Amino acid sequence: MHRKLPLAQRRKARQLLLQALYQWALTGADPKEIGKEFHDRNNEKIDWAFFDEVFQDIPKTVETLKGHLSPLLDRKLGALDPIEKSLLYLGAYELANRIDVPYRVVINECVELAKMFGATESHKYINGVLDKLALALRTAEYGRPN
Repeated sequence: MHRKLPLAQRRKARQLLLQALYQWALTGADPKEIGKEFHDRNNEKIDWAFFDEVFQDIPKTVETLKGHLSPLLDRKLGALDPIEKSLLYLGAYELANRIDVPYRVVINECVELAKMFGATESHKYINGVLDKLALALRTAEYGRPN
């Protein structure tokens, strides 16, 4: 069971996750070392349990995440901007593994991060890909009326 923390702490964790995933994508450094750096540099209230789980699991499951994402992309995953790729990994991970988080929240959070950190229109691309992935991975939840 995942504990409930204020949404702002989870939102901040996702922002740091994007930055950590970006660093991992560019450097290929050990995720444990990158995670330690982020802990050392940030003393704000953050959902560290979420950050640690997701950041340690994404590199271990990256091939599975690529398998979920590749059929939905209009280009090779390697051709994506590192921010877009990191956001898609984050969104795909949450959609596949964190069913405690509603798919709409996952998509919205990734879109907002794309607006803050991504290229001008990248939020539309992130939204489209994750929406298709949510339909595939969260069929029961996706089909439920509001």
